[in-house]
Amino acid sequence: MGRRGEKLAAEYLKGKGYKILKRNLRTPFGEADIVAQEGDTVVFCEVKARLSDSFGTPAEAVERRKRRRYADIARWFLMRAGQEVPVRFDVLEVGEEGVRHIPAAFDGEGRA
Repeated sequence: MGRRGEKLAAEYLKGKGYKILKRNLRTPFGEADIVAQEGDTVVFCEVKARLSDSFGTPAEAVERRKRRRYADIARWFLMRAGQEVPVRFDVLEVGEEGVRHIPAAFDGEGRA
């Protein structure tokens, strides 16, 4: 459900007025599933897709190391773009019921 989940998440964000800047952004620090823009804010989105919550919710799978990696990815992206803009880290859970969007799921230091 991985790539399909990312596609559904991107469509969801577009429907909410977000502009998709990049999908599957590869950096020296890892990959960001979706980089979007909402107003002046650049939003780095981790997409978690699962068929069931048997092993916890998808958002619970975004552990501290991955949150820190996203902060490094954001710094790298903004440095290369030459931008200083507000940044937010969101999680999108994709499951049988649809998309659950968790804005500001963690901060730039990797804290939930």
